Amino acid sequence: MKIKSPYLIKPGAHVKLAKKPTSDTGDYKSQEAAAAALVKHRTQLADLQDTFYASQSKSLLIVLQGMDTAGKDGTISHIFSGINPQGCDVAAFKVPTPIEARHDFLWRVHAQVPPRGMINIFNRSHYEDVLSPSVHKLISPEVMRRRLENINSFESMLVDNDVLILKFYLHISRKEQTSRLQSRIDDKQKHWKLSEADLHERKFWPQYIDAYDTILSKTSHKHAPWFVIPADHKWYRNIAISRILVDAMQSLKLKFPEPTLDASKIKL
Repeated sequence: MKIKSPYLIKPGAHVKLAKKPTSDTGDYKSQEAAAAALVKHRTQLADLQDTFYASQSKSLLIVLQGMDTAGKDGTISHIFSGINPQGCDVAAFKVPTPIEARHDFLWRVHAQVPPRGMINIFNRSHYEDVLSPSVHKLISPEVMRRRLENINSFESMLVDNDVLILKFYLHISRKEQTSRLQSRIDDKQKHWKLSEADLHERKFWPQYIDAYDTILSKTSHKHAPWFVIPADHKWYRNIAISRILVDAMQSLKLKFPEPTLDASKIKL
């Protein structure tokens, strides 16, 4: 799988998010100018999914990570609005339940991996079991290193079994996060989105960025690449991600399966 994108993290690259753009808009100057492109991408994804689902030769795992308010939910709703829901699932990984905590950290994740023909979106993912524990020093640097190695092996195994993996880090600035949190505070209809946990974790912004630098540096591979998507502008975030998804699915060159019946001989 070859995908050309300015936001691709090449294998072995040393990532510093502080040097990555958060407000880039590519060739687009405004949301209005880009609206037609997103409509086109949605249409293409819907058509590609038809073949993808019918062929049942590959599955697609989309990983979304980012700081609070980065727009994981919005990405899903805006890009996949035209997708047939029968062929797409969303899984969210939060604090492990007591039974999940008694297993290895990838146990709960493997059950959510898409079968052939399906698209699954991880709204937060197996990387959460490295990210937060390392930030809060619940695991040592050595354990973090081992878990990242486990993830690399896990993703490699999935790819060997026909899973296409695309991972997106939604990159927002702290200034933009402040603005989005303030809008939730100011709008009573958005108060349900506020949580003490999000406000508390905001204090650890530098530690999270450091942890993400390590994660992105150690786990972006040709078979399971990371893309750091500028996400200060929601509309451009959607275009950048949908463009990559279209390119990736087109590169598979999938075809509809051979029919089992000769339709020309069917009389109703």
